[in-house]
Amino acid sequence: MDPRARVVVVGGGVIGTSIAWHLARAGVRDVVLVERDELAAGSTSKAAGGVRAQFSDELNIRLGARSLEAFGRFEEEVGQDIGLHRVGYLFLLSTPQQVASFEAGVRLQNSLGVPSRLITPEEARRLSPLITTDGLLAAAYSPDDGHCTPEAVVHGYASAARALGVRILRHTEVTGIDLRGDTVTGVRTDRGPIATDTVVCAAGAWSRAVGAMAGVDLPVRPLRRQIAVTGPVPDLPATLPMTIDFTTSLYFHREGPGLLLGMSDPDERPGFATGTHDRWIPRLAEAMRRRAPALLDLPRTGGWAGLYENTPDHNALIGEASAVSRFLYATGFSGHGFLQGPAVGEVIRDLYLKRAPFLDVGPLSAGRFAADAPRPEANLV
Repeated sequence: MDPRARVVVVGGGVIGTSIAWHLARAGVRDVVLVERDELAAGSTSKAAGGVRAQFSDELNIRLGARSLEAFGRFEEEVGQDIGLHRVGYLFLLSTPQQVASFEAGVRLQNSLGVPSRLITPEEARRLSPLITTDGLLAAAYSPDDGHCTPEAVVHGYASAARALGVRILRHTEVTGIDLRGDTVTGVRTDRGPIATDTVVCAAGAWSRAVGAMAGVDLPVRPLRRQIAVTGPVPDLPATLPMTIDFTTSLYFHREGPGLLLGMSDPDERPGFATGTHDRWIPRLAEAMRRRAPALLDLPRTGGWAGLYENTPDHNALIGEASAVSRFLYATGFSGHGFLQGPAVGEVIRDLYLKRAPFLDVGPLSAGRFAADAPRPEANLV
């Protein structure tokens, strides 16, 4: 193993591989990406694959919209088919408060070029015929959103990054970060040390431990989320949008001839467990009964569990440590990391090169919590 690198990226999911590719494409040489398992083995491969710009926070809207543009040209630019389906996101709204919140969100999204709109329950059912409109007041829909294949995005970035000279070290665990005073001087791994003056933490749910190695507090907590896959659904529309019942967080989208579906579990406690269990099924069934009773008759054919990387305000940590030179980070996306991966790679590239990114991510600094300046995101799934 070459013991030197200009930049060491820690984490081989969508964020890490996007950063590595963007750096290399900008001409940065001697970039090393370190992944303790296989590429995409962490949260990325367990993601539902949704891509959207329908958020309540301007920064998230812009990160999502920028990434949607990148996903749209991914095959041409990066060289990988990612199975992109631009079928839209459909948020089902059942309370006046939800409608008011999404009305404000749509106004902000429209001002930033996102073609979202509020629609009637009847139009929502035409788009997503598996739902019932009982109790629905409205829905929010954007046709530019959709879903794609997370592993394909990671392997596309990784292959293109390798072609530009990035070294990717799989099955290599970071065990420490060396400092001289407040300056990064190297990364220790179980395969030997790497001398470097720059570390980028893109370690997802494991980021808090990586940050601690450099004395940087990254307030990220892992939380298990589960996904189920169903058998074939007769007459399933090819254009079925990602459909989300905002009251229960039940969501589903087309996956081959069947559906991929999931929802949050308020009984889940933070931790690194990724085994599947059936404790969430009664609540899932109740949500289906309320909003999409046709789903109750579908057989479950599989499923998995993965980790959200939650922060206290459910918004990302993006920036560069102020007290350690040079430790950059992009983590804590709280379920939005996959869909923001392309834009975040671009932002970290520019922060490394000390030039202004396409948007100011200062409000997403990890220091916002110490400054009592959280930045909450309302449109959570």
